[in-house]
Amino acid sequence: MSASRFDPLAAAYDQHAAVAEETGRRLLERLDGLRFEPARVLELGCATGRQCQALHERFGRAHVIGLDTSSAMLARARRRRGWWRPRFDLLRADLEALPLADASMDLVYVNLSLNWSHDPQRALAGMRRILRPGGLLLVALFGPDTLDESDHKAALALRLLPDVQQLGGMLVAAGFSEPVLDTDWLTTTHSSPAALATELLGTGLLNDQKGNAEWADGGPKQVAVRWEVVSASAWAPEPGQPIRGGFGEEASIPVGSIGVRRRS
Repeated sequence: MSASRFDPLAAAYDQHAAVAEETGRRLLERLDGLRFEPARVLELGCATGRQCQALHERFGRAHVIGLDTSSAMLARARRRRGWWRPRFDLLRADLEALPLADASMDLVYVNLSLNWSHDPQRALAGMRRILRPGGLLLVALFGPDTLDESDHKAALALRLLPDVQQLGGMLVAAGFSEPVLDTDWLTTTHSSPAALATELLGTGLLNDQKGNAEWADGGPKQVAVRWEVVSASAWAPEPGQPIRGGFGEEASIPVGSIGVRRRS
């Protein structure tokens, strides 16, 4: 994720982020019915902190941390968290280089930010590293058929999955267990092609504004587009399970679990 892309968007981001808010709400619904009370929660790609606030409301006793690369987004999030007894903490860092200790989180929540990762496999391995055994990963991202009916798809700045099953394979390769994937669809309606372009630009989804004038030529006709949203949950296994990294498979185990045999 590039801070330079999102810094200029921070002030008006929430006005255009209805899709991200809806996918975030649905991602949290995956927790319904689970007896899961995390003590430490991390949101990756927290933007202006709306989902951090939702996570705090759901897990009032948990320590919630929001992480983002954009200083401007974090400044907006800081306003939302409150000044007296802040509802969550904030951290500026890259998705692929998480400055957090091994096995330090109970829940990692990733709403659409994995689409922006330059190396999603490395990012997932980092998430697996910081989750404690039995910790939970929740992730949602745009699937391959997002905006298929729109001329805007060719100008999208983010990376779409080549196919839905790839996410499951990436989770297994990163060492997660019991991944469960779902595909959902959202439809949004816009007053004109130019209005749709404005929404996409406001969340950084388009590469630039070069095509905006061309899209405006379509006139005031209403347009509807569909978003394919792939969501997944997966668990961090017990220590000793391998993570597939750049140097092969790596496994870590607590020092205290290593038996010592002494010679008499």
